[in-house]
Amino acid sequence: MPISREDLFLYLNDLNIKHSTIKHKPIFKVEDSLSLKKTMDGANTKNLFLKDKKGELFLVCAVSDTKINVNRLHQVLGCKRLSFGKTDVLKSALGITPGSVTLFSIINDTALNVTLVIDKFLMDYKIVNFHPLLNDATTAISSSDMIKFAKSTKHEPLIVDFAKLE
Repeated sequence: MPISREDLFLYLNDLNIKHSTIKHKPIFKVEDSLSLKKTMDGANTKNLFLKDKKGELFLVCAVSDTKINVNRLHQVLGCKRLSFGKTDVLKSALGITPGSVTLFSIINDTALNVTLVIDKFLMDYKIVNFHPLLNDATTAISSSDMIKFAKSTKHEPLIVDFAKLE
């Protein structure tokens, strides 16, 4: 059973990860977040749930304006060709629905079936912003705490320079 937003915040507190959250209308695309981007410090993100032809799962977290060449990403990750994961697989693996894909959902992958891939340029920002499991709010944490959070869930993130895939 996936954890709740409140449990996520308690988990962050237990890790001594400072966080702040802004509630807003549900956001389904990066373009929908442009007005929010003006009011929040740090990097807004885009998050993709991908599956390769062998069934391996990937959660990709990047700066919102990063171009991600999904057709070439498999070469860097050493997997088969990638496509977007289906809703039922997303729900089963990360406990969320489309539009709410987020770094924080990795906490629900207790079976460790999902590989976490993080944009190298997210590390250049002091603050990074992700949905707290639902797309009607955005939570800010530090980029170093993003890595701390990932590792606390037993996910060692792969750091990828997406600019090199262009």
